[in-house]
Amino acid sequence: MAIEVVSASMMTSDATAHIARCVGGDLWVVSWLPGRTLSGAQALAAMTIASTAAHHVDSADSEWLRIEALSRELGLTGREAVYLVNIESHELRRTAPPHVQHTE
Repeated sequence: MAIEVVSASMMTSDATAHIARCVGGDLWVVSWLPGRTLSGAQALAAMTIASTAAHHVDSADSEWLRIEALSRELGLTGREAVYLVNIESHELRRTAPPHVQHTE
């Protein structure tokens, strides 16, 4: 499970399809937390949670304490974070479709 920073503008992981993108300065958006802007440290925590959760961690697993601690950095519980990782499927790797202008 490795998290890679690509050109200081994107974080990816070999364990999950979720990504984090830098939107300027030290502001990041993470695919499983739509609508939130995070610091670089928080984005790394979010990506670590997503990578760890990809291995189907449950509360009896030793990795659970790590997820709980990282989730607190995001203002979430471990259960909330794992739930969001599992339900969110925003694809930030794709570029936005071109804006279509309608003319009449």
